[in-house]
Amino acid sequence: MASRIEIGDSDLLLVIDVQIDFCPGGRLAVPDGDAVVPQINEIAGRFKHVVLTQDWHPRDHRSFASAHPGRKPFETVTMPYGPQVLWPDHCVQGTRGAEFHPDLSIPHAELVLRKGFRREIDSYSAFYENDRSTRTGLLGYLRERGLARVFLAGLALDYCVRYSAEDAAAAGFSTTVIRDACRGIGVGGSIEETDRSFAARGIASLEAAAIRA
Repeated sequence: MASRIEIGDSDLLLVIDVQIDFCPGGRLAVPDGDAVVPQINEIAGRFKHVVLTQDWHPRDHRSFASAHPGRKPFETVTMPYGPQVLWPDHCVQGTRGAEFHPDLSIPHAELVLRKGFRREIDSYSAFYENDRSTRTGLLGYLRERGLARVFLAGLALDYCVRYSAEDAAAAGFSTTVIRDACRGIGVGGSIEETDRSFAARGIASLEAAAIRA
């Protein structure tokens, strides 16, 4: 874990997918997912710049198991862009499950980035969709704002947080995951794989208490 860090004007908190469907009782609930909400609310107050991401799927999104007759959630299929885990229908546009958790309170957030709205492509990362070539626009936004360090929190650690952190680091941003403000799904060793990936890419992890405004 990293030591204490002072937060400044060139730092960003990227809050990943803290939505009803990813919390207990939701369609794709992350275990203990709602526990991140008070932690993220408190952390966000230490940052001048905050961006929220929001999964935003059409009803017939191709990442849903329901779009593949005979397939079940959490099976893997091959899409034109590569392997794709099939998910329960979740975060469907305009539904309650796609809304942010009702206790999430970050009024000074500067941008809400919706992802996964293209029917044929899933989107874990806040920077690229899963074809790894379709950009969300976040990279240009951060560069134009002169932001240099990206701190991540949210759901789920081993999917959307992971891919977002990897892409932030690959783009040259100093990248840190606030570990106690994340929760993981845990599918087939995905959390352990995430830890190995972070170590290999130099992505730091710390606890929220290490962050100072």
